[in-house]
This record gives sequence, C-alpha cells and structure tokens, in this order.
Amino acid sequence: MSSTTASTVSTASTATAAPAAPAPSTTAVTAPTTAPTPRQVPAFWLALLAAPVAAGANAPVLILPDMARSLGVATATATWMVTAFAWAMAAGTPLLAALLRRRGLKPLLRLSTALVVGGTVLVAIAPWLPVALAGRVGQSLGGAGLVAAAMNLAGSARRMGVISSGFGVMGAAGPLLGATLTDAVSWRLAFAVSAIALLAVPAVARYARDAQPGEGRFDARGATLLIALATALILLPTAPLPAVAAALLTAVLLALHVRRRPEGFVPSTLLRSPLFLISAALGVTLSTTYFTLLFTVPSLLQDRAGWSKGAIGTGQLITLLTASALSWLLAASSAHLGRAAVRTILVTVGATAVATAAFSASGPLLLLAAGAAAFTATGANATLSVHAASATTPAQRPTAIGLFALSYQLGGAFGPGITTLLILS
Repeated sequence: MSSTTASTVSTASTATAAPAAPAPSTTAVTAPTTAPTPRQVPAFWLALLAAPVAAGANAPVLILPDMARSLGVATATATWMVTAFAWAMAAGTPLLAALLRRRGLKPLLRLSTALVVGGTVLVAIAPWLPVALAGRVGQSLGGAGLVAAAMNLAGSARRMGVISSGFGVMGAAGPLLGATLTDAVSWRLAFAVSAIALLAVPAVARYARDAQPGEGRFDARGATLLIALATALILLPTAPLPAVAAALLTAVLLALHVRRRPEGFVPSTLLRSPLFLISAALGVTLSTTYFTLLFTVPSLLQDRAGWSKGAIGTGQLITLLTASALSWLLAASSAHLGRAAVRTILVTVGATAVATAAFSASGPLLLLAAGAAAFTATGANATLSVHAASATTPAQRPTAIGLFALSYQLGGAFGPGITTLLILS
C-alpha cells in the first residue's frame, strides 16, 4: 500500500475547508437559516489515524526470532503474535464500526485510544507470550477502531485512496522499521509503532465534532456469530477440517439469524445487494492474491533468479511503494472511470500478477507481479469500499464499511496459508 506526496495531501486538505460565512442581509426580512455544513477531516489526518496500523501489523516479520528468544518460546510459536493481530483486526473492524453507528465518533476514538495504549503497555512489559498476545489483541482492536473511523470519514474514493496509500507506505516499511528499532533498542519498541496513530486523534475529534451518533439496538447474537465465522475462516490454514466444520455450522446459524433479524448486525439488505457482494468478493480475492504473492515472491526470487536477501528486500520495498502510489491515481480517477472499468482494471491486473508469478523466472518480472498484486489490493481497498458503502442507506454506511473491511482482512489470513501450501508442494 503506499504513500502520497505532500502536495496530494495538501490538495485533499484544502478541499475540506469550512464554508464561508454568508453575507449580511440588506433587507429587514430575516433570511431562513440552514444548518452549518460539517467540516471534512483533512485527508492527512485520516491517513495518519489509520496507516500506522499497517506498520504495526508488519513490524514482526523480521524480528520474530528476537522476540521468541526474549519470551523463551520457539519461533514457530511466536508467529501467534501475527495471527492474533490479524484475527483481532478482522473481528474488531465490524464491531467497532457498529459502535460508531450507535454511539458516534468520539466514544469510538476514546475506546480505540485506550485499547492501543493499554495493548502497547502490555507488550512493553510482557514477561510471557500470553501477556504479549493480549497486548497485541488490544493494539489490533484499537487499530481496527481507528481504521473504521478513518474509512467512514473519508467520504470519497479519492480521499480513501490517500488512506490506502498510507497503508501501503507503512505496510511496506513495517518490516524494515521493525528490524531497525529492534537492533537499536528492543523488539518491544518495534511493536509500539502503531501508537503513532494516536497523534491524529485530537485533530480528527476536533474536525469531526459535528458528527451525530446513529441509532439502533445492538445485535449481540449476530455479532457473536459473525466473529465465530471469521475466526473459523482464519483458522483454515492451521486446522482445515475443524475450521471447515465450524465455518459451515456457523454460516448456517448466521443465515437463520439474519432471517429472524434482517436489520441486525449483518443487514439482509447488504446480503441481497449485488453491488455489496461483488465488492466484498473482489476485496477478499484481491487481498488474498496480494498477501500470497507478498510471502511467495521472495522465495521465488531466491530460487528462480538467485537473488540475495538484501536485493530482494530492497527491490520489494521499492516495488510496493511504487504500486501504492499508482493505486492512489486509480482511486483519484475512479469516479470518472466508473465501477465497471475499475473492476475490470483490478481483475485484469490481478490475474496478470498471478500468471506472471506462476510462470516467470525473471527477477524483475517477479517483482512486477508482486507490485501488480499490491496495486490491485490497495486500489480495491480504496475504491471497492466506497462501492460497498454506497450499496445501502447512510445510516448503515458504517456497517457496510465494517463488513467490507472484514472480508478484505480475511485475505491477510488466507494468503500466508496458501503460501505455506505452495512452498511445501
């Protein structure tokens, strides 16, 4: 995912200035008043609110052995730090989006801040892996709330592109940043990078002070069933048979619940909307493709092209940053292109990335495949999330964005599992 230039952020921020005050009336008749137009949060603050979560998610990639030695566990066991973060992000996004809908922005920001701070403190002092896992879950849940807030405040594909590009930059830099902080200080500091997002909370709360809380009774059973389904799907790579059985059972129970409560945590209108279903299906597919190639291409570069680890890391970083910048251009022009054209571009580039990675032995072409997958995933997050949100009423917009984000986050769990199968085969 990627970065945007300072001029881009400046342009997005300038476009959100508050409207000018009306000129005084020249007649004795009092003109009718209208409600003031709420100011948009500048895109820079939205990107800062959400993007550090990507760095926090990817920071452990190169430092798991250091962390494992510190906590006295095997490196394979330490990978649960990654799995726990992915699970909490996937499950927490729709939950905290529901909080936004029912209570408004400021309660969401307060809870998310508390979770990030509490989780970061736990990771910093954790003497054992279970305590560190609890801290990672807290960090991820808080980050999910910040991401949900940023996505709901974006309002357009262009501004969503700034957020997704920020995700790309921080996600691409996360492993190198984590390794650098570990070498200089400690792996515990590397796990604290997501807390940078808290710098944006006061500004976002100030600009969005006019946001009104939504209404609706919380559907606890629907939320529980959806989280159980997401958990079963995330466990597919590690425990296929039990996970499949649990996923099928939970899916049936969730479907029955939606029939009884069509306006609950999973609205039936979204499940009947072709626009939402297509957007969510493409989101999880392109996200899975990206995360699969993200972990597979380095091995292919080493085996097929004979590249060193240093060359692979540098090449992949440059490629991912470039791809994320290009994805912002797609997001910025998506309104003019139209939905069908955007989908066609994403599917075509994504399929080309898979074919190139499967058959090419050229180092540059393999890097191009990874970049193409990053472009489609970041572009999908920016554009398809807007499509998904437009498939329902304004009141259910946070719900639609949260459920789309859940489907997208599932790719982060499927991709590494597919990579393991490909490498072992």
